[in-house]
Amino acid sequence: MKYIFFFSIFLVFTSCNTNQSHYGEIITNENIIDYSKAKELVLEEGKISTKIEGTILETCAKKGCWIRLKADNDTLFVRFKDYGFFVPTSGVEGKTAILQGEATYETLEVEEVRHYAEDAGKSKEEIELITEPEYIFSFTATGVIIED
Repeated sequence: MKYIFFFSIFLVFTSCNTNQSHYGEIITNENIIDYSKAKELVLEEGKISTKIEGTILETCAKKGCWIRLKADNDTLFVRFKDYGFFVPTSGVEGKTAILQGEATYETLEVEEVRHYAEDAGKSKEEIELITEPEYIFSFTATGVIIED
């Protein structure tokens, strides 16, 4: 009986102190690789499976189907594997996100860049100014933690 009591107290204590929201696969905040190392590995190997963290700059305002993440001096574009989960559409800007998934470099064609700008709520005029493809470091996440 004493063990059940202490275990219950432990569960309440740990659940009150986590301050994390999970999306997609349940992942941990352990074994995070430094972003600069991940970037180096992507340049060498083309695509890697990894876990990184950064600061959320913006999420898709329509559905929460992507994140723009600040890591070091770069801005990453994060999508979710198989469109399988979403994050909040607002209120998470400035929070730390931990991502697990695949990182690569890719070219977004003009139509795609415009689509994402529309999702972000950009004006028609701003969208029409997009005339060049973007070469970006992208991340396809299987799981995300957003820390409060």
